[in-house]
Amino acid sequence: MKLTKTLILGSAAMLASAGAKAADLPLKAKPVEYVKICSLYGAGFYYIPGTDTCIKLGGYLRAEVTLNTSVHYDVASSGVPGARNRLTDYYSARSREYLSIDTRTATEYGVVRTFFGSIFTWTTGTFSGAGTTAVNGSTAYTSSIGSALGGGSLGLMDAFIQFAGFTFGKANSQFSAPWFSYPGNNLELPGGGGYEPVNQFTYTADFGQGITASFSAQDQVVNYTTNIWNVSGATAAGLAAGAYGANDIGGTRAPDLVAMLRVDQAWGLFQGSVAAHDNHAAYYGATEVTGHPGDKWGWAGQLALSIKNIPTGAGDTINVQGVYTNGASRYNFQSYLSSTYAMYGGTNLAGAYQSVGLAGISDSVFVTGSGQELTTTYGFNGAYTHNWDPYWNTAIYGAWAAVRYNNTAKGYVCGAVVGTLALSSGLAGCNPDFNYAVVGTITRWTPVKNLTFSAELSYMMLDQKYAGGSTVTLPQQSGIAKPGTTYELKDQSTVALLLRAQRNW
Repeated sequence: MKLTKTLILGSAAMLASAGAKAADLPLKAKPVEYVKICSLYGAGFYYIPGTDTCIKLGGYLRAEVTLNTSVHYDVASSGVPGARNRLTDYYSARSREYLSIDTRTATEYGVVRTFFGSIFTWTTGTFSGAGTTAVNGSTAYTSSIGSALGGGSLGLMDAFIQFAGFTFGKANSQFSAPWFSYPGNNLELPGGGGYEPVNQFTYTADFGQGITASFSAQDQVVNYTTNIWNVSGATAAGLAAGAYGANDIGGTRAPDLVAMLRVDQAWGLFQGSVAAHDNHAAYYGATEVTGHPGDKWGWAGQLALSIKNIPTGAGDTINVQGVYTNGASRYNFQSYLSSTYAMYGGTNLAGAYQSVGLAGISDSVFVTGSGQELTTTYGFNGAYTHNWDPYWNTAIYGAWAAVRYNNTAKGYVCGAVVGTLALSSGLAGCNPDFNYAVVGTITRWTPVKNLTFSAELSYMMLDQKYAGGSTVTLPQQSGIAKPGTTYELKDQSTVALLLRAQRNW
């Protein structure tokens, strides 16, 4: 019995020891889910581990400087830049990172897509004029969220869902051509729908053979409205800056309605777009009892054409577009362009201190007790891009746009200009119509894939229609250091140079 007992206890001890050692051994690892390439939607997509959703990360990093303008990416045409004196910045620098996230999932209803794009920007602080609040106690440079010392700005460019032909969210307007207002350039042009994405509800029908049609309801208050001017509220200070009245935009009533037809082929692209825009004004005066003008719908139409691989060289392209608007001026003078102009220059006219070019863009104008008078605009832009070799290309481009007020609207505006600014030529010499033209060229060097250096020179002309030799008496404008005196109304022009380095990824 003693031997049996010893054997049993020994065996138990050995089993206990073996069990303890087994507990110390590592468990079998789970299989690793490696990231797999998703070839369904083109290069750069990968499956999100554990899902059937594909994702692509993209973006760019950009560093640039503008010369002879501090308005990215517009010319110096108003405010301190337009004053062209010692307060005016001769350059401005900007650094920007753009990040995009594209996800796609195949379903029984087709592909479900989400797209997000954001920008992180830091811009040189710009001088905002005499008498402004100092940032560091000794200078008067702006400290906006886009140019704060040690700071910057975060912007949401795109955020939309696409499903079964529908688009919900912030995306580029269906009115715009695929190249927006950049047929071959980087600086801003009139003559077509702009780039700025807008909240929308859109349905796109695909008829095959590269033919698609879209129908959209989109936001209009910020992106697609210029000015609704109550000329009865015009002031000397406003008129001196190109504002022909008090801006009297009311609240939202209806989205802009857009329809687009596009044909994409190997030779290029053709697109036609139309838009309807509701002009909804507030009140004639400070309270409800003053009354208001009725709403008035405006519209815009655009044709765009792109021709690829023309005989001058592989990859050479021509992009052109033309637009006509009535009561929807932002579809021509897109949202990155100014809507008021006050450009100063020299003069040879006796008795005049300097010359000035004044102009303003509106969707409509009215005076107290009247209805809205819609403003007409039209214009075009285009570019030809030639590839010298795989590393170098050059584009030449141009744009021309016109703003026209009807006779009733001219009567309203000219009454304010003559009465407030003492226009020397009187009503007979008053004409608020104007033309806006740009010509330019850009050369790009891409030494390695997705890294591009570019230099762009742009020349802008403001052709105002006031009678030759006309003068106005402007009030003192302390913000731009201009004295209250007599100025000659005269056409103006300016140049801008944009130097950029950009790495796409």
